[in-house]
Amino acid sequence: MQHFLLSATARTLSLKQVFRMSDQEAYETFCQLRWPENDGEAVCPKCGCVETYNITSRRRFKCVACHHQFSVTSGTIFASRKLSFTDLLAAIVIFVNGAKGVSALQVSRDLDVQYKTAFVLSHKLREAMSLEQQNRTLNGVVEIDGGYFGGYVKQENVKAERKDRRLVQNRTGKRQCVVIMRERGGKSLPFVVRVEGDAVPFVRDHVATLATIHADEGTGWDALHAGWDTKRVNHSVQFMDKGVCTNQAESYFSRLRRMEVGTHHHIAGPYLNAYAQEASWREDNRRVSNGSQAMLVGESAMASPVSRKWAGYWQRGN
Repeated sequence: MQHFLLSATARTLSLKQVFRMSDQEAYETFCQLRWPENDGEAVCPKCGCVETYNITSRRRFKCVACHHQFSVTSGTIFASRKLSFTDLLAAIVIFVNGAKGVSALQVSRDLDVQYKTAFVLSHKLREAMSLEQQNRTLNGVVEIDGGYFGGYVKQENVKAERKDRRLVQNRTGKRQCVVIMRERGGKSLPFVVRVEGDAVPFVRDHVATLATIHADEGTGWDALHAGWDTKRVNHSVQFMDKGVCTNQAESYFSRLRRMEVGTHHHIAGPYLNAYAQEASWREDNRRVSNGSQAMLVGESAMASPVSRKWAGYWQRGN
């Protein structure tokens, strides 16, 4: 049986199609993404009025009711953009096409923009992706596991002097634990903590009490027996015990590990949560065509408010 990613149904949008678009066609696509409920016709973000004047010379709109002027990207994560609409759409397609992520250097080269521009744009797209995960509650069978990412311990030249990087005392302070909670056959939710046990409060907030939790024998998960039907598997003996496993959680870690080692080579501590959320989104949508993925990211970006982290100093007001 052919893998989904190798099938034609996985390829519904290409860069060739995007770059064949005129900037006006790309602009109309963003209008559709911003106001799908009004068939792409502008809606005033200030008062909600659906009657607007179209200032075509500047691609802006003026509200009939409150006279507020705005553009299709006003108040969104793409506010104060400099790139053309064609380049923005191409950036989204390039970003979703990377099954294990896309480096900012590659985006910079593909779009012929500065590395800093590509870096900030990529993080804005990650921020938009994370919008789907807000206030998410998991149910059914939920697999929970933790893995350590970031940081680096340079090994000694002589083998006898090398350290076991798996031991806590040999890890750098920058190394953090990513905990993934994944609903079997459903959605996932990652968190960055110091050690696995620190994630228990997040489990209480985001896993329904009637859910069944599958976890390994790590002592950090002992507290889960107090609130849920928790089943454990001893990985030092077997990977699955009578249907109890954390294989889907391990699948997530495999993707995030390839992103860290193979695509980005290094993930700085302050940004680890953004990359963890990106890997979660990619896992959740791995059986969705790339065209649909691009539209999902575009819709989230147009629904996201102006980024307070990835914005110029003039946009960081309260």
